[in-house]
Amino acid sequence: MQISGNTIFIPGATSGIGLALALRLKDKGNTVIVGGRRTEVLEQLAREHGFDTVRIDTTDAASIASASAEVIAKHPSLNVLVAMAGIMRIEDWHRPDGFLDDAEQVVTTNLLGPIRLIAAFIEQLQGQPDATIVTVSSGLAHAPLRVTPSYNATKAAIHMLSESVRLQLADTSVKVMELVPPAVATELLPGQSRSPVAVPLDAFVDEVMHLIETQPDAHEILVERVKFLRFGEVRGDYDQVVQTLNSTDPHAAS
Repeated sequence: MQISGNTIFIPGATSGIGLALALRLKDKGNTVIVGGRRTEVLEQLAREHGFDTVRIDTTDAASIASASAEVIAKHPSLNVLVAMAGIMRIEDWHRPDGFLDDAEQVVTTNLLGPIRLIAAFIEQLQGQPDATIVTVSSGLAHAPLRVTPSYNATKAAIHMLSESVRLQLADTSVKVMELVPPAVATELLPGQSRSPVAVPLDAFVDEVMHLIETQPDAHEILVERVKFLRFGEVRGDYDQVVQTLNSTDPHAAS
């Protein structure tokens, strides 16, 4: 993915990592369309930053279908989809009422959402001379946090989905780039933004933008702080990684 000159749709960009990336990408000379559920926030972002915006609920297949049609109609040169939207829930699997509802919401948002988004945009992207799908997994795709089983599982699925779709699309103009965040100081979980071990949001996005600019053909965007989780099995210290991860504040590891 080139760092500038793109037309980019980022659903889930009304806060956190998504909004920070949208702002940086816009500053680099990209046209950025921001999607989200809250109309009042979208109106504020359009007013304050000049984003084009569209209301979209990535848990709703009909909403994805209508929003994608609107985005493509307004931006026929769209060539980058960033499947950003996601949620994280603490679950207790000792009893069904401790996890089932949350688990279903996490799977719908974090896994079905990106799959439906890719389905909605794949023909548009293949029609562009240079296009990119950016998926968003997590360091927890490679080492489990005890209290967030469904989140871990969906992010592991996104990692393997990215690997597989990249292989299938190798005969097209569409690249697949996987963004793999560590714990970042956002409100993905309540209080996470204040965790002393979470990477400050600005520092994280600075490093992500640098990696995209210097490694435009990278399959994975790996900031330094996520490599501890990402490569535990490769290094042979996976058990130690899992032990260390689960001895920290659960709000600190996304």
